[in-house]
Amino acid sequence: MGRGKLRIYLGAAPGVGKTYAMLSEAHRRVERGTDCAVAVVEHHDRPRTEAMLHGLEQIPRRELEYRGSRFTEMDVDAVLRRAPAVALVDELAHTNVPGSRNAERWQDVEELLAAGIDVVSTVNIQHLESLGDVVESITGVRQRETLPDEVVRRADQIELVDMSPPALRRRMAHGNIYAPDKVDAALSNYFRPGNLTALRELALLWVADRVDEYLNEYRSRHRVSAIWGSRERIVVGLTGGPEGRTLIRRAVRLAEKGAGGEVLAVYIARSDGLTSGSPKELAVQRTLVEDLGGTFHHVVGDDIPAALLDFARGVNATQIVLGSSRRKAWQYVFGPGVGATVARESGPDLDVHIVTHEEVAKGRGLPVARGARLGRSRIVAGWLVGVAGPALLTLLLAGIGTGPGIASDMPAFLALTVASALLGGLLPALASAVAGSLLLNWFLTPTVHTLTIADPQNIVAIAIFVAVAVSVASVVDVAARRTHQAARLRAESEILSFLAGSVLRGETSLEALLERVRETFGMESAALLERTGDIDPWTCAGNVGPGAPVARPEDADVDVPVGDHMALALSGRVLPASDRRVLAAFGAQAAVVLDRRRLRQEAEQARALAEGNRIRTALLAAVSHDLRTPLAGIKAAVTSLRSDDVEWSHEDRAELLEAIEEGADRLDHLVGNLLDMSRLQTGTVTPLIREIDLDEVVPMALGGVPEGSVELDVPETLPMVAVDAGLLERAVANLVENAVKYSPRATPVLVAASALADRVEVRVVDRGPGVPDDAKDRIFEPFQRHGDAPRGAGVGLGLAVARGFAEAMGGTLDAEDTPGGGLTMVLTLRAAGSPHNPGRLAEPERQTT
Repeated sequence: MGRGKLRIYLGAAPGVGKTYAMLSEAHRRVERGTDCAVAVVEHHDRPRTEAMLHGLEQIPRRELEYRGSRFTEMDVDAVLRRAPAVALVDELAHTNVPGSRNAERWQDVEELLAAGIDVVSTVNIQHLESLGDVVESITGVRQRETLPDEVVRRADQIELVDMSPPALRRRMAHGNIYAPDKVDAALSNYFRPGNLTALRELALLWVADRVDEYLNEYRSRHRVSAIWGSRERIVVGLTGGPEGRTLIRRAVRLAEKGAGGEVLAVYIARSDGLTSGSPKELAVQRTLVEDLGGTFHHVVGDDIPAALLDFARGVNATQIVLGSSRRKAWQYVFGPGVGATVARESGPDLDVHIVTHEEVAKGRGLPVARGARLGRSRIVAGWLVGVAGPALLTLLLAGIGTGPGIASDMPAFLALTVASALLGGLLPALASAVAGSLLLNWFLTPTVHTLTIADPQNIVAIAIFVAVAVSVASVVDVAARRTHQAARLRAESEILSFLAGSVLRGETSLEALLERVRETFGMESAALLERTGDIDPWTCAGNVGPGAPVARPEDADVDVPVGDHMALALSGRVLPASDRRVLAAFGAQAAVVLDRRRLRQEAEQARALAEGNRIRTALLAAVSHDLRTPLAGIKAAVTSLRSDDVEWSHEDRAELLEAIEEGADRLDHLVGNLLDMSRLQTGTVTPLIREIDLDEVVPMALGGVPEGSVELDVPETLPMVAVDAGLLERAVANLVENAVKYSPRATPVLVAASALADRVEVRVVDRGPGVPDDAKDRIFEPFQRHGDAPRGAGVGLGLAVARGFAEAMGGTLDAEDTPGGGLTMVLTLRAAGSPHNPGRLAEPERQTT
């Protein structure tokens, strides 16, 4: 059975109609005869959405009890047993109630897809994990329920559900999204026009990027080389000279004129063409283009204009920005230049901008001769000069008749031999030497028209001519090959220098490194394969490029071994053997990056294990001593009461019973803190945010302290706070008990609350010995007791639990000095209805359509 397909309705904002669109699609499929079933849909008592459920089969949900309340979640087992062709799963980013099969709903969906069930789901743009910081900066709300972007990117279909901000606000005002009593608060906070416009832009850009990925994949799969100008993508050709900064800024301004414009700066390294760039200047330009939102690319190409055009067409660019040539006027005899060649060969779909700059015509040195491989046209020209040239020269000299003599004719033939060596290399030069010597002997050396040489001096002259011609041709060819090797080594050194720079910059992404390999050598895909043994199957550790990675190195066009059980596999074309040295360096770096990533993961696991061991060790110490003390007191009191040898008075019996009760309360407090700390360590604390008044919760937290030891100042006029009442009560109780423990008996602890902007602060003030500044953070760590606290004073978990609960509710807990001596604990909470409030009103995570 194959994997099911995932279709996602992506909402630009809460309330745009994702669930309604999903249910409409379900009705259309049912009408076509498709087996559809509702696994879970949250209609939030919205009449129109609820009406769309009529006529659709609904699979019963699973009921779970959590903290005294009952909740319903999707029953994955029931859906798998029912096995519909299509399952409707609302709110993909939903976090399941503790005790569910999976922690997140998208993990439930993965099980359904693996079982071959198609899933139609919904999610809002603000729930994508990568956009959490952006959404928080826009709306002031940190999304609690998120899901990895990759889950949405892997969807087979993504459909954007959008609505203009005025229309969405009208829907809100008409009561189609929230209850009437919450409409005003929502419109003035989360659903402000600016927030909705920004969220809409995020959704459109994210979907546009996803469409761009689909387009690139389609173009690569169907080998489409023509440029499709679906969006402005501008390529900047860099030479490594100082004018590059001007070109980058000009390209960025061009990209800003159109929505979604993209800038790609490319430096092409080769033996001639663009001048060899300064590594320092290229590093500056790389930083500049990345700071301006573009990307930097390093490509190797034998022909600069062709490589630049191939790169531009490969990334579906619409414009190329080049700088005016820095060559002087006389240097144009060597060719029209890169800019003119690119403009001539760009075609009608690719615009070329030639930008002037301060370095124009200041010179860039003589072009490097023989720096590249000899092309076919040059080899043909070399053979023409080497073979046809001597024949034409012979006709010319023979037509003159009485010439200056063989001694003067030989330099002309020698010049043709040198010219053929410069153009075509060694073989055309040797052919020129042989042809020239034969023509000299037959036509110009007495006796003519025979191979017989009458004058012995002419024999010596022809022999010297052949020797000199062959020697000159060999020297010229060796010099050209050495120049080409030096140029190639320079290009390799530039690539290796760039690779080393990426290591120093801390670029540790394996996929980014493989993409750099693919891009540098112009391949279709690159993959790093590994296996555990010589006969074990290969597995893919990383892959970039369209399509599935190759299964074995033998199936790739190029494979480079990396160690004994790892290989770098490239597909697209066969590379020359000279490129394998650079590929080996990339492969070694890829292996290092992979090992570093795994070592980092192992270090994280080891750190977690070490922290767990430390907690367990401290817990064992707490259980062995701190819990034993109250148990011993209870045991002693009970033993005394059960003793028949002593007749206890009413007062003594009451005192012993009070000791038992105090020990039991102490035990209950210690065990409660241990359990709370365990929940915080395992991440199972899920607050249920509600809007409450502080004067309803704080007094309940004072039940465990002696009467008269606390002074309470919580005004009734304070705004409501969005918190979990149970967690807030435990946090305040721990703070108050800690303050009472260290405060003098004659001075009560002050618990005061006040409102400040969109926050509400609860301050617990004591007059105890205080805490030094360098220890204010340590006192919030588990099993930490400051100063000379007696062993029976607790296990050191109260403040750690209080801070954990505060942060779980979106608040903070900090320690400050009390003026005049002592310590003040400041618990900061978000006021209900504030734009930064993580509660349900301001962050409608579950109130979606």
